Amino acid sequence: MNIDNLLKMANQIGQFFESQPDREQALMDISTHLTNFWAPAMRRELIAHLEKSSESGLSNIVEQSLLIHKHRLIE
Repeated sequence: MNIDNLLKMANQIGQFFESQPDREQALMDISTHLTNFWAPAMRRELIAHLEKSSESGLSNIVEQSLLIHKHRLIE
């Protein structure tokens, strides 16, 4: 899948969860959403992009969620 599309979709998910008052819960909910609705290959590609790029193109909340919950997302 095109990385630009993955970034756009991930940032849209992050934008939705950004409004939650509990930041930790929002980070978990982003991870849960990606686990439930994205194919493993999509999640791995997004994480690989984050790891190799200093300017990932991801919003802060999505980047944090990926880094914190990486182990859940690459299974």
